[in-house]
Amino acid sequence: MKKLIIALLLLVSATVNAQIYDPVKWSTSVEKISETEYNLISIATIEEGSHLYSQDVPDDGPIPTSFIYDDEGGKIKIIGNTLEEKGITVQDAVFEMEIKYFEHQARFVQKVKISEDVNKIIGFVEFMACDDKQCSPPTEIDLEFNLDTAVPATTSANSEENTSNVTSDIGSKVNDSDAKKKKKKGLWAIFFIAFLSGFAALLTPCVFPMIPMTVSFFTKQSKSKAAGIRNAVIYGLSIIAIYVALGSGVTAIFGADALNALSTNVWFNLIFFVLLIVFAVSFLGAFEIVLPSSWGTKVDKQADRGGLVGIFFMALALAIVSFSCTGPIVGTLLVEAASKGGTAPIVGMLGFSLAIALPFAFFAAFPGWLNSLPKSGGWLNTVKVVLGFLELALAFKFLSNADLVLQLHWLEREVFLAIWIAIFGTLTLYLFGKIKLPHDSPLTHISVGRLSLGLVSLSFTLYMLPGLWGAPLDLISAFPPAQHYSESPYGVGFEKLGSGGGSSHVGEIPEGAHLMAPHDILAFNDYDLGLAYARKIGKPVMLDFTGHACVNCRKMEQNVWVEPEVLSILKNDVVLISLYVDDKRPLPEGMEIDSKLRPGKKLKYIGQKWSELQALKYETNSQPYYVLMGHDEKSLNEPVAYTPDVEEYFAWLKDGVSKFK
Repeated sequence: MKKLIIALLLLVSATVNAQIYDPVKWSTSVEKISETEYNLISIATIEEGSHLYSQDVPDDGPIPTSFIYDDEGGKIKIIGNTLEEKGITVQDAVFEMEIKYFEHQARFVQKVKISEDVNKIIGFVEFMACDDKQCSPPTEIDLEFNLDTAVPATTSANSEENTSNVTSDIGSKVNDSDAKKKKKKGLWAIFFIAFLSGFAALLTPCVFPMIPMTVSFFTKQSKSKAAGIRNAVIYGLSIIAIYVALGSGVTAIFGADALNALSTNVWFNLIFFVLLIVFAVSFLGAFEIVLPSSWGTKVDKQADRGGLVGIFFMALALAIVSFSCTGPIVGTLLVEAASKGGTAPIVGMLGFSLAIALPFAFFAAFPGWLNSLPKSGGWLNTVKVVLGFLELALAFKFLSNADLVLQLHWLEREVFLAIWIAIFGTLTLYLFGKIKLPHDSPLTHISVGRLSLGLVSLSFTLYMLPGLWGAPLDLISAFPPAQHYSESPYGVGFEKLGSGGGSSHVGEIPEGAHLMAPHDILAFNDYDLGLAYARKIGKPVMLDFTGHACVNCRKMEQNVWVEPEVLSILKNDVVLISLYVDDKRPLPEGMEIDSKLRPGKKLKYIGQKWSELQALKYETNSQPYYVLMGHDEKSLNEPVAYTPDVEEYFAWLKDGVSKFK
């Protein structure tokens, strides 16, 4: 009996000392919809105080929850996306973005259709969870769905509905209300931008000359002024209906949720980079994008029928004939709206078409005001060229998104800014008449409007130049990569070696190291290289188990590491090795490692290697986690996790460094 008690005490002690952070437990069930269709239900039960992130997380945010299902070689068809509940949406101060997460419990549903005898479906979920002090590394859990135990969909749905995600009712309602308000504001922003884009499209050679022609047609063909106004209004409403139908079609084909998910997809961003480059080159005059002429001919014949049907087909003819000018603008709007998801494409097309339609109705009501319109001329092509330059600049934002997702570092901040400076600098030269493009009219003088636009472009170009030397450029912060995603975090040609504590590092940066912005700390991201350098210069090591998507890691770096006494030790007294557990870069080919924690599995990514090192050596898997160790790889004092108290963290650093021999 005594031995049994000792064994139990040892077991309890081991459990207490183990610090593996595992706040989410997963369970599965199946709903039967029909003989061939099922709902796969995944339930996440989340510990009190922790939260699980949504599937829909913006770029550069925490690791989203994601599901993969095995299709058994085509026997199983995955229908649509995995659905999730509303959850809680907050404005995260560290990541500076809206982030959605779940507390207590979250329910995910995936609809599938089977074509052959299938009894079991296998899948896995990757997720990340955090509490106020720590985050788990990206974790993969296998899921198994037994179709033989499926229950009718209605019964299961009702029972689950009663138990699903009852997170803090008041806070949830408040957050849902805030999210709706922010979503509404986002849609208004899309509408406003689309409305301005519609006015820009009006000022192109394909659309502007058609305003007086079309309005004159209606007023002359109508038996009375009232009839002319009525027909012009119907014409305008037809234009709106055509473009809104286009936005609705995009939403219906791809689905509201799929559109938002596409925004972080590498291929989506690459395809639209190429698409916008083609649009831009077309606007600059290299060629024209036109729809088949037979389409216009057929539509014109329908317009001759007269009546409401004839007016609608006249509006359709305008859309087809003006496509070479409006197509690139509409395409860009749909791309941007698609990245917002939901009904944004519909709202965007409503704003765009309203701006196109208003002049026709307005001048039909007051035909005498047509005389006040400026005459068509070379200025229309100037507008088109300016839009081409803007399309070209926007294209590189999509290429940058793909580069950031893949972490290729091909389009870092300096390169992105250099490209934009070149684009807007060339636009400035064009507006000042120093460059001429294929369809430009002879320029005898520069108008006041063109001069004003040229000065704006010049000012913007000059504003971006200091960004190469480290200026934050707050006005365009949403477009270029962040300052840390850069060849030199402090700007081209400038290597900053110390502030707030100085730095003992002089000369070239050793192999495998970099200066960590914005603190100027010499840091390694490889365990072996960092340890070798520490042995070479005779300093202790500080292991920093961290993550690109770790909220509390950023809090420590922004609020604790910046304090002079802490910063001085990190710069001068230790060698920092930051190991990112969510680093998705693959391990070199042939260097994959067999997992000791999950027998039979291989570690494929660099981050998995560091996560397993932390779990095996220190019996914890949460971040941030800090270890001070000597050259023998033994801890100098007790490792610590999230420590927001500056004095406590400084005391820990000082204690560990003092024990190094």
